[in-house]
Amino acid sequence: MARAAPARTGADAADRFETMYRACYGDLLNYALRRSERPDAAADVVAETFLVAWRRINEIPSDQARLWLFGVARRVLANHRRSARRTADLATRLHGELTHATPAPPETADYVGRAFRTLPEADQELLRLVAWEGLSTTEMAVVLGCSVNAVRIRLHRARRRFAGALQDDSPLSEYATKGLT
Repeated sequence: MARAAPARTGADAADRFETMYRACYGDLLNYALRRSERPDAAADVVAETFLVAWRRINEIPSDQARLWLFGVARRVLANHRRSARRTADLATRLHGELTHATPAPPETADYVGRAFRTLPEADQELLRLVAWEGLSTTEMAVVLGCSVNAVRIRLHRARRRFAGALQDDSPLSEYATKGLT
């Protein structure tokens, strides 16, 4: 039965890791590049391999560190491939499901839609979150990443601009300007 190597101190582990990194980085990167479709995927594999090495620095055999790293990189690559395959399968399934899905547009008068489209995109999104998604100002603050008070102020202003746009585009505005109301 093999005995576990004594735990290294932080400085010893850092020195060993740095030596191993300098000696093996280029080989591992080439290994990953030859087996990956994209350079950024290869860089991720190498980074993850060295992360595992850092976490398990005391378990790496001193005389076979390079080979140990290749073994870890091989398993990391396999995990990346499985993840990519699952992602592709999910995307295919969702594409099939969503191909037939059509969002039901809200039933509104034409002038309401025209008025809504004249608003800035930020105002439109606030009003959609309230009207279509049914979110409260507290929930909107989480979605938008701002304070509840900021949401209330923005929503008040958006509603005011929308009311003004509605008034300008309302069928009744034609009568109001002619004095026929």
